[in-house]
Amino acid sequence: MTPHATDPTADAAATYLAALHERLTADGCAVTLPPWHDHRVIAAHRSDRKARWFGTKVELFVFAAAVPEVDETALGEFTVWAMSYAKSLRRGIPGARNAAFVLPALVSARVRPEAARWAAEDARILGTTLISRPLAVETAPDGVRTSMYRGRVALGSLFTGHVLKKAALYFP
Repeated sequence: MTPHATDPTADAAATYLAALHERLTADGCAVTLPPWHDHRVIAAHRSDRKARWFGTKVELFVFAAAVPEVDETALGEFTVWAMSYAKSLRRGIPGARNAAFVLPALVSARVRPEAARWAAEDARILGTTLISRPLAVETAPDGVRTSMYRGRVALGSLFTGHVLKKAALYFP
């Protein structure tokens, strides 16, 4: 590769993140660009309240970054970082807050199988009100493959449909 040539795999991840940014903005999310290690992260936040949730407010945080390769260690570290970052952004009085969900996604042309399995096996919980559904997004030449847990969780099961609907909208 010449010094001026671009990496097509990095370009695919960057294109995916640009489209994600547009989908998040179009859905009314507030979007910022904080750093994680040496990667720029798309960070988005929105709140929803519905009568069928008995007035409970749900905060949804989305974090996504492009990396050269997604492995289980990197996805785990990014998930912990995203959950901590989301916790620092939460509003309201501690102990009286409503539910919060985090969608941390690492995007790459190379996703290791164990990272995809780890993302799909279960949600991660921080405390009793912060639930994370990590995503491994592979931007392959034949299409995008997204791995995440799509099942119910014991805590926050009332909001599963809403979170999965938003995940499908943001990460098609």
